[in-house]
Amino acid sequence: MSLVPAGGIEGPALTELRAEVRRFLAEEIATRAFVPRVDTWVTSWDVEFTRRLAARGWLGMVIPRRYGGQERTFLERFVVTEELLAAGAPVAAHWIAERQIGPSLLKYGTEEQKHAYLPGISRGEIFFGIGMSEPDSGSDLASVRTRAERVDAGWRLTGTKVWTSGAHHADAFFALARSAPLDPARRHDGLSQFIVDLHAPEVHIRPIVSMGGDHHFNEVHLDGVFVPDDRVLGAIGDGWRQVTSELGFERSGPERILSTYRLLAATASAMADGRLPRDAGLGRHVARTAVLHQMSFAVSTALEEHADADTAAALVKVLGTTGEGDIADYVDMLIGTGRAPGDEELVRLLRSAVLQRPGFTLRGGTNEVLRGVIARGLGLR
Repeated sequence: MSLVPAGGIEGPALTELRAEVRRFLAEEIATRAFVPRVDTWVTSWDVEFTRRLAARGWLGMVIPRRYGGQERTFLERFVVTEELLAAGAPVAAHWIAERQIGPSLLKYGTEEQKHAYLPGISRGEIFFGIGMSEPDSGSDLASVRTRAERVDAGWRLTGTKVWTSGAHHADAFFALARSAPLDPARRHDGLSQFIVDLHAPEVHIRPIVSMGGDHHFNEVHLDGVFVPDDRVLGAIGDGWRQVTSELGFERSGPERILSTYRLLAATASAMADGRLPRDAGLGRHVARTAVLHQMSFAVSTALEEHADADTAAALVKVLGTTGEGDIADYVDMLIGTGRAPGDEELVRLLRSAVLQRPGFTLRGGTNEVLRGVIARGLGLR
């Protein structure tokens, strides 16, 4: 049994698109429109950059034109996002909306919801977060305690979500809540998803400041916030199936491979021009990244063909996030042994990578939990 679907081949049209994105990014960097960083899909929120991408047709790429999108392929989107991440571009503002909110609305949303949100996502004007994780729940989404109580013409949500990236900037998020009493024998039943307005007065957002002093994550407290019936996503009680489908989009992208790519590239440049001594470990990490690229491209090929890629996406996420962290550890080892080149950019990238490194294997489901998902997909449990 193949763990990863057969990958496609990058044809001339994709190669030309890749070159076009590279030219754009080189100009942006040359004019200092942005400073390249690591882990930018979490840490670098830049609305103006997002709108420049939208103006070029590089947002809403898989959204049909009738909903304001570009109606392009998953493979074209893969090429664009891979180049953005490799360049360390500031993509956090649109990342969640572009990556999984748009595809999920296409799959589960009503026509009214699609027209309400998808054009704004494609223009870089509407921003989303994800309300899955909760305090004390870890990766066990079935243990969510946020309650959805039926009221006249809608629902009232009460509970707390945590690690919500960009909630202090976002307009709305998808919230997973328990809409029916918990049945211990069927823990995944009775869950539903709701589109919550983060500007509502009953929503209270508290920052979670990282040990480096940065603010990307948040606690979101829902104090009886009203969600009308027309903002229920999909079917009541079908939340678990919907969420697991959405996690395929979240786990399969190149962001699970390339969070520290800019650091790896800077290290290779430092070795090439003698600022760091040559080290065989670099080749191992470059080869590993190349293999992961092929695996991630194969998952995007499966998504394009509407094939099941959940197990493959979990596998790429486990291997990719481990590799990202290993790159940070490797460069830290090189510089930490007294062989630092005095390279300001390399040190800056490394410092950020080391600070972000603990989260790589946690977000999107811990790697320990995902190994269970992989085993289940293989019929081993």
